[in-house]
Amino acid sequence: MGLRKREYPDIGEFVIGTAVKIQDHGAYVNLDEFNKTGYIPIGEIASTWVKNIRDYIKEGQKVVLKVIRVDEKKGHIDLSLKKVTEREKKEKLIQWKRAKRAEKILEEIAASLKKDFSEAVEKVGIPLEDHFGDLYTAMEAAVAEGYQVLTDAGIPESWAKAIQEAAKEHIEPPMVHVAGVLQLNSTKPKGIEDIKRALLEGEEKARSKGANLEITYLGAPRYRIEVTAKDYRTAEEIIKETAERIIERITEAGGSGTFSR
Repeated sequence: MGLRKREYPDIGEFVIGTAVKIQDHGAYVNLDEFNKTGYIPIGEIASTWVKNIRDYIKEGQKVVLKVIRVDEKKGHIDLSLKKVTEREKKEKLIQWKRAKRAEKILEEIAASLKKDFSEAVEKVGIPLEDHFGDLYTAMEAAVAEGYQVLTDAGIPESWAKAIQEAAKEHIEPPMVHVAGVLQLNSTKPKGIEDIKRALLEGEEKARSKGANLEITYLGAPRYRIEVTAKDYRTAEEIIKETAERIIERITEAGGSGTFSR
C-alpha cells in the first residue's frame, strides 16, 4: 500500500479486502487499497473441504488475501484466502496499519500548513515513499535522526520540520537489536560471584549509554547478551564497549573472557 495509486494489484501481491457478498460458490470483497472488487472462489477459501463458506468468512470481515489472477480487460481479480500464512497475514496488517497512520499524519500536516492534501502527496508523500520505501519509515527516521534526513531526500525544509514535529507526537522512534555471545571463565573460589558482578557492571554500562542490555545464560561458560538501542550504529558501539568492560572486569578478578558475534 502506498500513496502512489495503482489501478490493479500485481499477481502474488498481498492485499486487504472487506467481504461484501458471500455466496455458496465464493465471496466478493472490496479491495481497501484499490477501487476494485475481487472474488475468492470457494476452492481458495480453505485447504480443507468447505461445507459452509460462512464458517471461514463473513460479510463485513476484513481479510488478508493473495492475488492469484488479474484480467484487466475484463476487470476481474481472483484472490486466495488459503494461500496466506499467519506470518504473511500479520506482516500485511502491520504494513497496512502503518501506511494508514502515516497518511493520517500527513493529512494533519497539510492542514496545519494550509496546503491541499493532494499537494502533500505529490510534493512530499510520494518522494518519501520512493526514498525510504514507505512513508511511515520516513517519519520514523525523522524522529530518530532529525528533519535533515528528509531534506537530504529532497523535501523542502518547511515540510521536513513539520513532519518531524508531527511524527514526534505520534510515532515512537524505532529500536534495533544486536546480540553476541560472551564466554566467561574463572577458577577462583568466588568465580561465579565475579562473573555476576562483571555482567551487572556491563548492564549498568549499557544503560548509562541509553540502551537496554538483556543477558541470557546459555550454559557454562556462555552468556548471550543483546543490546536494544535507537539505531544499529549506536547498538554496535554499545555492545562492543559493554563486552569489553565485562571481559576487563572478569580478567581483573583473575578470570578470562571472549566475545563473538
